[in-house]
Amino acid sequence: MTAPDGAARVRYEKKGHLARVTLDRPDVLNAMDLRMHEELGAVWDDVERDDDVRVVVLTGAGDRAFSVGQDLKERARLTREGAPPTTFGSRGQPGWPRLTERFALTKPVVARVNGYALGGGFELALACDIIVASERAVFALPEARLGLVPGAGGAFRLARQLPLKVAMGHLLTGRRMGAADALRYGLVNEVVPHDDLDRCVETWTDDLLRSAPLSVRAIKEAVLRSVDMPLEQAFATRFVWEERRMHSRDAAEGPRAFAEKRDPRWCGY
Repeated sequence: MTAPDGAARVRYEKKGHLARVTLDRPDVLNAMDLRMHEELGAVWDDVERDDDVRVVVLTGAGDRAFSVGQDLKERARLTREGAPPTTFGSRGQPGWPRLTERFALTKPVVARVNGYALGGGFELALACDIIVASERAVFALPEARLGLVPGAGGAFRLARQLPLKVAMGHLLTGRRMGAADALRYGLVNEVVPHDDLDRCVETWTDDLLRSAPLSVRAIKEAVLRSVDMPLEQAFATRFVWEERRMHSRDAAEGPRAFAEKRDPRWCGY
């Protein structure tokens, strides 16, 4: 995806059924400006539209950072120019709905966290389905120290994904969390030596691609829509992708392949 002046902020590559999305501003630790958000919006539109894409890896360029979040120099300039202040959510801003608000995105997204994941970068990772982190990874939401709030969902997601006291401690102080603590709290799926990061991510994407694509989409939808529901309501809820899976060729292909002792051949519809 290329910006009008030719300075692309995001690299978007597809190979087979795997897409790779790279935040590509390594000189500023992949800080996200409005143009990057606009490019990312187009990427997520394409991910959901293209049925050949079954799994996405999201990462940052270089070895130093996944992303340090909002481009604060741009924010300061916009404030000087009279732009209104931001708050929770991105409605009306470039790239809306951003990944942090794409509650209906049905493809699994794996965050490959290779360094700093701060502010909006941490919020992006929290919005992914699986997080694989380098041992060098550092997570934080420093907004309170900057007179801001974690407006891309950090205040909401961290309190749901960590024990409340732990979440509040990090939210109210901006304290940093290392990869080992993130793993201990179950905030990430795996932490590996930095040189093993790509290999580890590949094991996750390989496993995801072995799974039936309609099953993956149905499970993701059901989990995320039902997580705050009473159990009885969850069982009674209609899930669109589960209805598609249930009536698909793949629903018959899996048991048939098992009975015939062969690998299933998923068609995805």
